[in-house]
Amino acid sequence: MLPIAKLKNKEQFLEYTNSIGIDLPLNDKNSESPNPFLTPIQTRSGLTIGNRFCIHPMEGWDGMPDGNPTEHTIRRWKNFGLSGAKLIWGGEAVAVCHQGRANPNQLILNNSTKKGIEQLRLSLIEAHLNAGHQADGLVIGLQLTHSGRFSKPDSKSQLQPVIAYHHSYLDDKFHVSPDTPIITDTELDDLVQTYATAARIAQKIGFDFVDIKHCHGYLLHELLSAYNRPGRYGGSFENRTRFLREVVSAIRTEAPGLDIGVRLSMFDLVAFVPDLQTGIGIPVMRDGYPRPFGASSHNSLSIDLDEPKLFLSLCSQLDIQLINLTAGSPYYNPHIQRPAMFPPSDGYRPPEDPLVGVSRQISAAAELKACFPELIMVGSAYTYLQEWLPAVARAVITSGKIDIIGIGRMVLSYPNFPSDVMHDVPINKKQICRTFSDCTTAPRCGLISGCYPLDHYYKTLQEAKELINQKLLMQKDKNNK
Repeated sequence: MLPIAKLKNKEQFLEYTNSIGIDLPLNDKNSESPNPFLTPIQTRSGLTIGNRFCIHPMEGWDGMPDGNPTEHTIRRWKNFGLSGAKLIWGGEAVAVCHQGRANPNQLILNNSTKKGIEQLRLSLIEAHLNAGHQADGLVIGLQLTHSGRFSKPDSKSQLQPVIAYHHSYLDDKFHVSPDTPIITDTELDDLVQTYATAARIAQKIGFDFVDIKHCHGYLLHELLSAYNRPGRYGGSFENRTRFLREVVSAIRTEAPGLDIGVRLSMFDLVAFVPDLQTGIGIPVMRDGYPRPFGASSHNSLSIDLDEPKLFLSLCSQLDIQLINLTAGSPYYNPHIQRPAMFPPSDGYRPPEDPLVGVSRQISAAAELKACFPELIMVGSAYTYLQEWLPAVARAVITSGKIDIIGIGRMVLSYPNFPSDVMHDVPINKKQICRTFSDCTTAPRCGLISGCYPLDHYYKTLQEAKELINQKLLMQKDKNNK
């Protein structure tokens, strides 16, 4: 497995990707006219997205206990603004209710926090303008979420799971008691209105769209794999997508004219755990493992996009045009979701070259885009490409495999990255995200998220020292095992 930073030219890149059995598109023509990154794209509702870069929603674990943002949150949103990206996909995963928070410091959207959330949006716009970018074409959404089985609303270390169904493996892994009740149909009915109320507030404070999050193992994503759940929200595809249909209808009533998007894990696979000898991730293969959404019914290590295609067809019917494609979950198969050479300290070593994970998501997204050309699709998993991100992104866009390039971790270490790429400014290699995964390890330790290795702001915080100590303790614990 060769670190991507070792690939110094196009010939080496192509030779290496060929040797590991993948075909990543590459276009290193920086001076194309028109510039594909600067080509606007317009939604059917009339929103104009001014360029082809998107900032993914990222939780900072740094809000107030009451759900308001802090100075850390505001700084991050300002960096999203100065990035130059014209599509801000939520900026942050914002809980619709206290019980749905992934941590006690996650933002919440309600009447008592709306001024704080509004300030995030205004700070982003101000930073965007101060960096010399025009306001035209800037589209800002807010991701609405319920964390489901990964909810930790009152403690950084104690799960308070809200589950759609009992899972034979995940219940064991995350210590969900067999007598934990599943969320009832009536509770899901009530949650529909909670989402709609949050959407109405988002519209009032100026957001252009809301994302009804269906990814990464959270509640609405889990509903998509509730094949054996009884009642109106389980079993058939119609039932498993009932929540989406109901919440879209409610939002259209509560917030008419507000655009709606969906971030979707287009496929999920089984959980992975570290091999006791090597630390390399190996799949959990046990009888009765529930079928993940987007996986084959015959082999849960194989992708089957038939149901994701049905889901996107439903989105199109519901006039949801903005789709952000991702995969897997950071909680049980992070190398599928977020390819990286260096795993979080509580994770496992990658079982494949991270470029394979990048290619997997690009290929799956391209297949879905070909089936639904009318949908505006954002791709994920690009950060690991590092210096090669611009050339691959340019090729993917110009060939129509995706509409917009989404980046997350990269903008934490290198806020100007999209702007530099779009305007042919030489890349600052000292700021490129090398996927050290401290932005994930920190919240696993109950600390705020950020780029501790490369961002001086985080390097100087007390949390940086705490993170070092926590990583040493985790490594010592692994060695003892």
